[in-house]
Amino acid sequence: MTEPIRLRPDILARLDGVSARYGRTGDTVLEDVDLVVEAGQFTGVVGPSGSGKTTLLKALLGTAPLTAGSVHRAKGLTVGYVPQVETVSWSFPVTVGECVLMARGGRRRLPWAGAEERREVADVLDRLGIGGLARRHIRELSGGQQQRMFVARALVRRPQLLLLDEPTSGVDVKTRHEVLHLLDDLNREGLAVLLTTHDLNGIAAHLPHLVCLNRTVIGAGAPRDVLCPDVLERTYGAPMEVLEHGGMPVVLDHPTADVLRLRRVDGA
Repeated sequence: MTEPIRLRPDILARLDGVSARYGRTGDTVLEDVDLVVEAGQFTGVVGPSGSGKTTLLKALLGTAPLTAGSVHRAKGLTVGYVPQVETVSWSFPVTVGECVLMARGGRRRLPWAGAEERREVADVLDRLGIGGLARRHIRELSGGQQQRMFVARALVRRPQLLLLDEPTSGVDVKTRHEVLHLLDDLNREGLAVLLTTHDLNGIAAHLPHLVCLNRTVIGAGAPRDVLCPDVLERTYGAPMEVLEHGGMPVVLDHPTADVLRLRRVDGA
């Protein structure tokens, strides 16, 4: 169950022994998961498809079908959620500004938007660099613009914790860099960020804190401590080679003979 309780001031949410499955006879998606989300933390959750990453986010949101354990959230905690863009109907007849404005539905006193609400939405869009797109239809956006719009939807709820499900899935390298830079800026302003990603080298290796998940937490800590062959093999079920480049870990899921020979020669 999800409970608002008195936690330490530096803790926003805590999962204690959480297990979850969909349907009475469905497979267990999460099993005995312990996790602490701290204020100001920037965390990436990595793991293979079907490892429970999205369900972990839903557990923090309070919408996952728990079969055991509990989720504790700081009293009054506000959470923003950015879904995978692949799950969105981009043909829905709505502009960027209207789409962001709809996220404030629970705070409205009137069925139509007031001047203050429109100013707040405009300010958030400007802050994220898409203020000029407010009147554009959502289907006309690029991948990076789509992500910025959904971050804007989350931010108008004034969250203390921002959850993002695969925010760089299907985007090019430039867009991935832009999204990561944006999230880093928001985190530096004090917003706690937790995202799921399959991109070990492009995203995960650059984050200050990682969680390796495969139904349960396999490892958690700094990338240098978590992105190691033992933890990765237990997470993904296959051997992985980890090299070091520029002081950062680089994960190879199918190392070639030439790469391994280079590792032996250079000691990389």
